Amino acid sequence: MRLKYLRKQKGISQLKLAMDLSLNQNSISRYETGEREADYALLIKFADYFDVSVDYLLERTDNPEMNR
Repeated sequence: MRLKYLRKQKGISQLKLAMDLSLNQNSISRYETGEREADYALLIKFADYFDVSVDYLLERTDNPEMNR
């Protein structure tokens, strides 16, 4: 998942992302390392937060734009 890349590109810490999404920093770390997988609802939260598509997050496409 491109979570770490997007977070760093936006210049925010794991803690900031966790606080913004009502998660804990440890969970963000696990999602970034692939130790844990996000469920459908959380994938949507991440996509909305970074304004990218879920497919882009999951590396199914290199196009970050969402189709609405």
